[in-house]
Amino acid sequence: MPTDSQPSSPLYSTYARADLRFERGAGVWLETDDGRRFLDLAGGVAVNSLGHAHPHLVATLKHQAEKLWHVSNLFEIPGQKRLAERLAAATFADKAFFTNSGAEALECAFKTARRYHYVSGNPERFRIITFEGAFHGRTLATIAAGGQAKYLEGFGPKVDGFDQVPFGDHAALKAAIGPETAAILVEPIQGEGGVRSVPPQCLRGLRELCDAEGLLLIYDEVQTGVGRTGQLFAHQASGAEPDIMAVAKGIGGGFPLGVCLASEEAARGMTAGTHGTTYGGNPLAMAIGNAVLDVVLADGFMEHVRDMSLRFKQQLASIADRYPDIVEEVRGEGLLLGIKARVPNTALILELRVQKLLAVPAGDNVVRFLPPLIISADEVREAVSRIEAAVASLSLASVRKSA
Repeated sequence: MPTDSQPSSPLYSTYARADLRFERGAGVWLETDDGRRFLDLAGGVAVNSLGHAHPHLVATLKHQAEKLWHVSNLFEIPGQKRLAERLAAATFADKAFFTNSGAEALECAFKTARRYHYVSGNPERFRIITFEGAFHGRTLATIAAGGQAKYLEGFGPKVDGFDQVPFGDHAALKAAIGPETAAILVEPIQGEGGVRSVPPQCLRGLRELCDAEGLLLIYDEVQTGVGRTGQLFAHQASGAEPDIMAVAKGIGGGFPLGVCLASEEAARGMTAGTHGTTYGGNPLAMAIGNAVLDVVLADGFMEHVRDMSLRFKQQLASIADRYPDIVEEVRGEGLLLGIKARVPNTALILELRVQKLLAVPAGDNVVRFLPPLIISADEVREAVSRIEAAVASLSLASVRKSA
């Protein structure tokens, strides 16, 4: 029975939600139920790759919704084949398994890696090496892969099979490889971990190490994929292809959609009955996924992302130069950018909200900017103006406090 001491909300108390209720959006803008307009540089945490109410996505969803929503994977779903073919043509992959989320795509990646070694006659090889600061999702397996204590606390024994090494420690990585090691899992850029990039030469080194040791290389491109860095996928700038890759967020443009991509060889153990999903790959999701690719694969789209990134990053660097008391460093690639703050990142995010701009916190006291990829040059200038106003306000407050 409810008591006076219990929360009044019927929702789980797992989010410290901001007191903002958005009613509609258009492009990079969001509007609250009381009419306030915010510049959205959070992008639903890198989900709204094409912004809010993109005309092509809206028209596609309406069209598909009037035809078919769900039939289950007991039957052929033509949109799945088309989306899989397009992703395979644009990447290393030969095979795709569609999911509803990034965590599910990672779960499929883990199972694919384990199953590969099982059918290769090495069932003892099931362990996956990961890196400190990583974030791979909120399931029991993915929090074990991420290894962050704040996400593991209170959920019983950590799921076995994951060995974590310090970010950037090559000697520790090599030392962690043993007879039970199956794969190495890495984010080309750690988003949650503080917008920390893995240099291209390090990705190439991981590819060489996996080849030498008979391991599979798994990329988590849930946050970095689908044009976010100015490439379709972040790793493509390095030339170091994975064996398996988890993708989500931007590929659905706001609709729940993920996919595990794999080479023919890596996926050869995933035969009938070894894995499944009820909603994954449903006709609605497939229609939207194909519509997103229509836009991001169009001529000039990636060049636009790279151009907006250069403008944004240069102007953030200018703010850092003029306010070194507040901004320590500018990080990131493409439109996955961050500033490491010298004040609590939560304080900067609150000040940005005063300026009616939305951003996302990250580890290492970083504030992330994840705008829709369709952001214009004028909107970048407006965003920078608001960011500078927030930084200047904090700088002035700091001066007054110390006076």
